[in-house]
Amino acid sequence: MKRLSMTLIALVLVAGMLFAGGQGEAASAPAKLRFVTGGEAGTYYAFGSVIAQHATNNAGITVVGVAGNGSRANILELEDGNAELAFCQSDVMAYAYDGTNLFKGEPIKSFSTVGALYAEQVQIVTINPSIKTVADLKGKNVSIGAAGSGVYFNAIDILGVYGLTESDITPTYQSFGDSADALRDGKIDAAFIVAGAPTTAVTDLSTTKKVSLVSLDEEHIQKLLALSPYYTPCTIEASTYNMESSAQTVGVGAVVLARNTVSEDAVYALTKDIFDNAKNLTSSHAKYAEVNLEYGSSITSVPYHPGAKKYFAEKGINVK
Repeated sequence: MKRLSMTLIALVLVAGMLFAGGQGEAASAPAKLRFVTGGEAGTYYAFGSVIAQHATNNAGITVVGVAGNGSRANILELEDGNAELAFCQSDVMAYAYDGTNLFKGEPIKSFSTVGALYAEQVQIVTINPSIKTVADLKGKNVSIGAAGSGVYFNAIDILGVYGLTESDITPTYQSFGDSADALRDGKIDAAFIVAGAPTTAVTDLSTTKKVSLVSLDEEHIQKLLALSPYYTPCTIEASTYNMESSAQTVGVGAVVLARNTVSEDAVYALTKDIFDNAKNLTSSHAKYAEVNLEYGSSITSVPYHPGAKKYFAEKGINVK
């Protein structure tokens, strides 16, 4: 009798748990979508964490933001099944999809586009007033990013459309902070920095030195876009670093990617949550101010996930 009573109690408890689950989250909650972002001090991590939390609270999906090690590493996390969502630069995702540059000979097709959120500008920073064009970099000491990094390939792309190669400059391979220090100390003449402007390293440099950004002219911008469709033209205003004039350049997109195996419904819910609510969420993260449908649907190098395609179609936009 005692054994029977205990069994009945156990069944009642289980039934109660199932009933409670049927009334709440457990019955309908999908698996967690792991969103790999960037280093904990960077924009990818901060913005990605806000996106994940808002979607979890409002979109009927569970998204968990986790730290990442940059665009190339994030692609590999998707490929290996260690994440379902990722932040990535638009150029690096194109390299992965096509099997070029950082992924030469090893194309990865296991991911698709959710949307481009904001631009990361190619900033060619100098404090040398004689450097006014990219052509003026010939023979100069120039930091072109860590060897094999996304910044490195951005620099090679831009030098290339001006008829220059790595051998036409004296290259150094430095981080943003190290590049700014080297400019300040007169060890280099210019540095390629690819990040959303204003960039802290450049802002700090501008407090002690007269900073200028080297502009790209329209002819060479168009030539670059024809060769590399993952770039977009952009302007960095003079007030950004207290410069004498604004700078014309190009940018790569900060893009959210999804594994192809993520359901259409889940990606649709995430895409809708990001783009429908962006204008009302700028107080939670400033980058929401740059999120818009036109830019979000602008990726042509990697196909959009069916869930994202469905969302943009509802807005009258046909994405690839």
